[in-house]
Amino acid sequence: MLCSITRRAALAALAGLVTSTRADEVKGFRLATFSAEVTPPLGHPLLAGATVTPNAKRIDDPLFALGFVLSGGDRPVVVCSIDWCEVRNDAYDRWRDVLARVAGTTRERVLVTSIHQHDAPLPDLEAQRILESHKAKAKIFDLDFHEQCVQRTARSLKDGLSKARPVTHLGLGLGKVEKVASNRRFRTKAGKLSFDRSSMSGGQAEQRDAGEGQIDPLLRTLSFWDGNRPVCALHAYAVHPMSYWGTGFVTCDFPGLARKRRQADDPSVHQIYASGASGDVTAGKYNDGSPTNRAVLADRVYQGMRAAWKATRRVPLTKLEFRSVPMRFVPRDTAGFKIAEMTQALSHATPSKQCLAALGLSARKRFDAKQPVDLPVLDFGAAQVVLLPGESYVHFQLLAQGLRPESFVLTMGYGESAAGYVAPDRAWEENDGNLALWCWNAPKTAEKVVTEALRKALKAK
Repeated sequence: MLCSITRRAALAALAGLVTSTRADEVKGFRLATFSAEVTPPLGHPLLAGATVTPNAKRIDDPLFALGFVLSGGDRPVVVCSIDWCEVRNDAYDRWRDVLARVAGTTRERVLVTSIHQHDAPLPDLEAQRILESHKAKAKIFDLDFHEQCVQRTARSLKDGLSKARPVTHLGLGLGKVEKVASNRRFRTKAGKLSFDRSSMSGGQAEQRDAGEGQIDPLLRTLSFWDGNRPVCALHAYAVHPMSYWGTGFVTCDFPGLARKRRQADDPSVHQIYASGASGDVTAGKYNDGSPTNRAVLADRVYQGMRAAWKATRRVPLTKLEFRSVPMRFVPRDTAGFKIAEMTQALSHATPSKQCLAALGLSARKRFDAKQPVDLPVLDFGAAQVVLLPGESYVHFQLLAQGLRPESFVLTMGYGESAAGYVAPDRAWEENDGNLALWCWNAPKTAEKVVTEALRKALKAK
């Protein structure tokens, strides 16, 4: 119900938008774009070594950090989307600090998000240091490679600043994506509640035949224009971006392939894709995990991008306000997540267990130190860009839209990811099995934290 309401509100806002164009309101906005390759070397760990996923064996697609710097407001803001699984803890801070210094802004104004495909790197520098200090054989990330990627991206950003272009208008577009997203949560034919619709379970009748569940079917495209010339497009859609994984074949997967097709359509428009809040949304209903289905899913997302572009309405860019609300997550301390247990697991015979323990200890260190996780919003008046932490469930994306029903709200997920899954209380009450491992915040605590932060950041009435 919430999804249909927010969809109607978004379409109505898009159709009836009126923005003042008085000369004294027009700002001198400039936009710089950047792109840097961040493909891991062969043999590098993928998904932080925390599952059965092998290290990188083959490069199917090069991976990139793509973004823009927008100046003209109080201070510049940066958006950077990385073709990695996640960026966690001090690795996330490192990206923001370095890019902020080059862009001449503050850490909070750098919005870093990850696409979240699984056959890709996942850095957490503190977790890697924990493994090394305990002489564990497992490895999460190569620290030198991480710094090379950060510096390479920073150089591209600096170069982009010298080529910044004026931007005068925003473009707001909505496109429906057909037969891609489905919620992990579904009811079996017997009426039993299940949460095991994975990224590639469409070959099983029960997972395939059940309804889509709670999703956001709309892909949103926010674009920046110099007069009638488009400069940059930011697309966001809520789905786990895996067609098949666990192969060791490094890939940007189907959203990355869709983005490449859009880039080829018009090379002069810088194309960026961000995964929406999709901790509980996969392609499972429509994906059987076969390699051939990757191209099918890519085409469906691409068609959604094209539809959003065709439907784009331009409005004058007259304002940019930045707001950020610090969130403090409660660390998980249930069985298996206690400090003593995770420390002991660093000596486990299974490398993936060692990696999970190190990731948990890294998150615990951050949360115990009361170091906040930022929830930033770029507010253009006609539109807002929201960045949610970690694997936030789609509930929070729909909530953000519902808090500003008159506006165009583009939500990105997979920001600072130390918390892992960020789930509403209902998921805990229903015993969502996905929360058993990849979740380092305490049960039934995140919903209140994120909801209050969204209300403040979006200035909800």
